[in-house]
Amino acid sequence: MEKLAIDGGTPTRTTPFASWPIAGELELELLKEVLESGKWGGAAGAAKAGYEPKLPALERKFAELQDAAYAVSVVNGTVAITVALQAAGLKPGDEVIVPPYTFIATASAALAFGIIPVFADIEADTLLIDPEKIEERITPRTKGIIAVHLAGAPANMTRLQEIADKHGLALIEDAAQAVGATWEGRGVGSIGDIGTFSLQSSKNLNAGEGGILTTNNRDYWENAWSICNVGRIPDGGWYQHERFGQNYRMTEFQAAIALAQMTRLEEQMGRRERHAALLNELLDGVKGIRLLRQDPRITRHAYHLYMFKLDPIVTDKNEFIRRANAEGVPLASGYIPLNRNVSVIETTRMWTGEDRIYECPVCESMCEKEAVWLSQNVLLSDEQAVREVADALHKVSRSFGGS
Repeated sequence: MEKLAIDGGTPTRTTPFASWPIAGELELELLKEVLESGKWGGAAGAAKAGYEPKLPALERKFAELQDAAYAVSVVNGTVAITVALQAAGLKPGDEVIVPPYTFIATASAALAFGIIPVFADIEADTLLIDPEKIEERITPRTKGIIAVHLAGAPANMTRLQEIADKHGLALIEDAAQAVGATWEGRGVGSIGDIGTFSLQSSKNLNAGEGGILTTNNRDYWENAWSICNVGRIPDGGWYQHERFGQNYRMTEFQAAIALAQMTRLEEQMGRRERHAALLNELLDGVKGIRLLRQDPRITRHAYHLYMFKLDPIVTDKNEFIRRANAEGVPLASGYIPLNRNVSVIETTRMWTGEDRIYECPVCESMCEKEAVWLSQNVLLSDEQAVREVADALHKVSRSFGGS
């Protein structure tokens, strides 16, 4: 067997993967327009004649991209979730059901407003929230569900909407990783009550920082807009504060970057999709690696991450990652279970006075033993890079007795 790089052999890949973020002359041009306009923030102040404000343009184009009627820009994706819950009518003390396999913001954004996250386990073959685990978590205090479109794969929105409708719950889509993704031909963020997106620098569409909410419900849009604009109301006076709100606004500079980035989005999505399909083909049937199931109703996967699982013959997930990393493949371990996260448990106790522990054995097994991922910039690299990733993973799998 070929000697592993970690044992002194030759690494499979020695060339860097595609850099991220990608920027060019258009970003510079739009940023210069903002700089010279005199209108740097989005809420007030007159711009020079002929200047088109960037924030309204971004909100309009983003809503169109995701098949939504309305969009509201915010400072980041975490705040977007908090605002979405408030806009949909949830209040401190209410409960919202979330998956435990997600970035901590899905839970901490709720806790920031005193809304209590309740964890329902994930599906072993998709790593997305298991709809059939949700109803057993519903109590009289449950007021919402957050569907996380993990890695760019939409959750089962058809079943989640059925459950939400049956129990009168708000359905929030955490689409931080899923810009451009679709479920049965509809853009995520336009299917539930409100969708939330992140424009943080690692995301497939980024502005360094920032976030956007989308909805088809005008009342929710007005609520969200008001919350983000210190309680003002659309078309109201500058000092007409009719709701409790905060200043959660993005700047024109961030909107300028996001608008420029949107011009590259379709080409980049296509490249990720092609290379993910190639990687699936090259890894299919490899002993030691198990591909995730993709629901056929996912009509477009955004591939913010390329995720797969390790077969039981791989007895040490961390060692597999170490060997892959030595081969030049930036394989990562992924999340830890939020249902076991100390800060989430302690903050929940602060709000409820209770120690709440939710059993999520599938998620815990995935985190400890099975789930791994590659970041989106790997898929943005050329075909040779993808083939070398597959070669490296084959090589590492063989070192555990795979084929």
